[in-house]
Amino acid sequence: MSRKNLSPSTLKPPSNLPPRSTVAPAPPPSQPGNADGLMGDRERHRILMVCDFFYPNFGGVESHIYCLSQCLLKLGHKVVVLTHAYGNRSGVRYMTHGLRVYYIPWRPFLMQNALPTFYGTLPIMRTILVREKITLVHGHSAFSTLCHEALMHARTMGYKVVFTDHSLYGFADVGSIHMNKVLQFTLADVSQAICVSHTSKENTVLRSGLPPEKVYVVPNAVDTAMFTPAPEIPRSNDEIVIVVVSRLVYRKGADLLVEVIPEVCRLYPHVRFVVGGDGPKRVRLEEMREKHFLQDRVEMLGAIPHSRVRSVLISGHIFLNSSLTEAFCIAILEAASCGLLTVSTRVGGVPEVLPDDMVVLAEPDPVDLVRAIKKAITILPTIDPQDMHKRVKKLYDWHDVARRTEIVYDRAMKCPNQNLLERLGRYLSCGSWAGKLFCLVMIIDFLLFRLLQLVQPANDIEEVPDMVMALGEGSSAGDDIPGQSSRRWSTTC
Repeated sequence: MSRKNLSPSTLKPPSNLPPRSTVAPAPPPSQPGNADGLMGDRERHRILMVCDFFYPNFGGVESHIYCLSQCLLKLGHKVVVLTHAYGNRSGVRYMTHGLRVYYIPWRPFLMQNALPTFYGTLPIMRTILVREKITLVHGHSAFSTLCHEALMHARTMGYKVVFTDHSLYGFADVGSIHMNKVLQFTLADVSQAICVSHTSKENTVLRSGLPPEKVYVVPNAVDTAMFTPAPEIPRSNDEIVIVVVSRLVYRKGADLLVEVIPEVCRLYPHVRFVVGGDGPKRVRLEEMREKHFLQDRVEMLGAIPHSRVRSVLISGHIFLNSSLTEAFCIAILEAASCGLLTVSTRVGGVPEVLPDDMVVLAEPDPVDLVRAIKKAITILPTIDPQDMHKRVKKLYDWHDVARRTEIVYDRAMKCPNQNLLERLGRYLSCGSWAGKLFCLVMIIDFLLFRLLQLVQPANDIEEVPDMVMALGEGSSAGDDIPGQSSRRWSTTC
């Protein structure tokens, strides 16, 4: 992939399905904003980020929401995060730069997802939206039930909504068919949508029926200040370390690793593997290691805290990604930023992430993956980790992602307001029987919202003061990785 693929392009895409050149462009450098109203000539947004997946849970979606929020705060916008409770972490917490996070008292029931309630979250979401004076709701991940409910309630209350899709789905299996219908319902009335790659955009447009001109491509990024190469990475022929950092599940290709690792170890006696991550497929990897007597050549680290990921990456020379489906894969960026040559399966949006000389692609097949590792080992001496880090730093930057997302927010705020009858027409188009069911769901949601307005008028909900953080010019998206912020801020009413 050339640098041209990542450069800004026009915001006006063709109307046919779906243009591969529709990328939300990076605007000119912005001027510092004020506390409210307009920031120079730009509108200040009050954004509610909603997702089931957030810290202390770790993953690509969690990192995306956190880093994007930090950069939007630096641009002068107000950002609040809404997620479910994690263990004893419930209530309101403050993170770096005064980022306010609501951990509502809903417990996860499956894969960190809150139990779907349809209308159970309406009262608390309405209270948060009014308290924080939110103007736009941004939901993340089609896997998140909390995201779907938030977008539904927000549209009922008249808020503009934006959705970011981080994953790819199929079309044939029962689970995908069900999920695609839910996504069609959620996105029927969305203001704008964002995908992290062109492949992801095509997939989302086909699954949801969204007009392509409503979907923009804004790639992920990486905090290059955190993921830096080691001062000196050994390149001797005595040992080559291949690093795997991934959740050990079927979708991430853990079964491929079971077949690939023994073959590579057989072909190259000086190759060693370091596997970081946990999941249901870890048992198969442990069995493989015992079966082939590779205890001294395959190191299993288990779950790795985010703060230790860099130290694991810089211990190796090659990063191996064996995913069966990926919309983008932030892990590849983190590895490249640390100076590792990447070997990856050619799936989803992975071919769009790095230039051809920084990654070796293979089909999701054990034989082809072994071939790709052979090629990577031969070209490894030509890799300069520092040069690779500088290239990634130039290609991917969270501040650039935030400015592109800001443009999508501006477009969403210009969408015309519609009454309930006009909105119901969109839901009816979702299917002969599903459309009628969706309309019934929205009518009930609207009636419950009206009832809440009578029981507790918005004027009776106390608004919270805004926190305006004094950000330094040198601060980055990854400053003070999630925790309690010790930095100074002021409040403005």
